[in-house]
Amino acid sequence: MPKLFPVQEIGSLAKPKWRTKGLRQQLSTQDLSEAEEWAAKLGIQDFHNRAKSILKTGDDKERVKAILELSTLYGLRLFETTGVDNDGVGGEQQRIEMYEHVIKAVQGMNLLGHVHSFDNKYFNRGVAESKISRKHPIYVPEFLDVKKYAHRAVKVPITGPYTLVDWSFSGYYIQKQDASSPKTRKIEAKREFLLDIVEEIIRPEIRDLVDAGASWIQIDEPAVTTHPEPQEMELFVEAWNETVKGFNCKFSDHTCYPSETGYKVLAEYAPKLDKCDQLALEFANRDTSRLGLDEDSREGYSDLKHFVDAGFSGEFGLGVAHVHDFTGNVSSGAGKSVGRDLIESPELVRDRLLFATK
Repeated sequence: MPKLFPVQEIGSLAKPKWRTKGLRQQLSTQDLSEAEEWAAKLGIQDFHNRAKSILKTGDDKERVKAILELSTLYGLRLFETTGVDNDGVGGEQQRIEMYEHVIKAVQGMNLLGHVHSFDNKYFNRGVAESKISRKHPIYVPEFLDVKKYAHRAVKVPITGPYTLVDWSFSGYYIQKQDASSPKTRKIEAKREFLLDIVEEIIRPEIRDLVDAGASWIQIDEPAVTTHPEPQEMELFVEAWNETVKGFNCKFSDHTCYPSETGYKVLAEYAPKLDKCDQLALEFANRDTSRLGLDEDSREGYSDLKHFVDAGFSGEFGLGVAHVHDFTGNVSSGAGKSVGRDLIESPELVRDRLLFATK
């Protein structure tokens, strides 16, 4: 019998220092001391053999491959040790950042420089300089590593086409348009760019993942709720439906950072998303840090009703942990604040789940 509340991860884990440093330069025994400590906690039995290999090799490519594989293994074992029912891809340890990781594999795109994303995070924004194509598989090598070591189900998160286009400059696609209105040229360029991303990049990647054994693809679309205009939402739906067409696997959407009206608008369009089995949404970051089942205490979860009222019939991936910088006060019994983090108590997580199921 399936669990009523299966526990899943959404995407990335913070990368350990040895993983970050090791991609740039040789590591020392001291650099791997933290990895050794965690190897015991996570049951990484062949750690010392792996560490010797990393320290001995003079080949940069071999060192990087070994470090990425080891950090992926750590992510998987951490999720399994903490009781997560789905391993994801081990915390996306083999990725640079959700946008750049894809764009670097796209012929015709040029990265221009870093712009602010959220908190202390930045991404390297790109421009389309010619018609795009995929240079090589993007997520498949990571998935093959994950398959070797995962003991539980695997969900592969990928960056969605709408977000990739919205975070890029259209460049080449704008220049192709001949409409007299700048607004019309912009939207026509965005649509052409978007459908090229779907056909040339995302669908071939999903096809390769499914052929390699992937059964669940999570499409991350954080940009969609920043543009709640009907024309933009229709573009998102069109791109989604083209993306999933013809594939025999589970698809879910993850959309976070909603604007004030973001989830209300997304709720209107969610029933139009073909093959969308689940919406994994952000709630805890906007919720209070006090116990209770009343609407004031659980204000972060009020948008759920919009999706139900609009007729979305799939699952909800319910965010129950605050994952950004936390600066507020924590009420008695609701958890504790440690540095910039909120660590929720089981009772607070319970109340969030119970409120959501009302």
